[in-house]
Amino acid sequence: VQLQAYGGGLVQAGDSLRLACAASGLTSRSYSTAWFRQAPGKEREIVAALSRNGRTFYADSVKGRFTISRNNAENTVLLQMNSLKPEDTAVYYCAAVVCRNSFSIVTSSYEYDYWGQGTLVTVSS
Repeated sequence: VQLQAYGGGLVQAGDSLRLACAASGLTSRSYSTAWFRQAPGKEREIVAALSRNGRTFYADSVKGRFTISRNNAENTVLLQMNSLKPEDTAVYYCAAVVCRNSFSIVTSSYEYDYWGQGTLVTVSS
């Protein structure tokens, strides 16, 4: 299993960015997934999570600005980030875990088995 995250970069406050996580070795729709982020000097935190059947979870700090989705045809998980703020600066990681329940939203990093390598998002003020 391999998760390849990409799409990070340097943007200005208010800009948009879309992250993608391409999964291989996992059947699309078989896993729950999430994006986490880790800012310098801080612990890794959940950003958004997506169940197999499309249920979503968002951290309060990104509600209304970020959208997590899945492209089943390409077996890719997306994170659309709008109205970016300097405090969104972090390394973003995608994660996946095979779930029997289609409705399970997994928000704890300890429950994820597979991780992407991280992609850096820098938002300047």
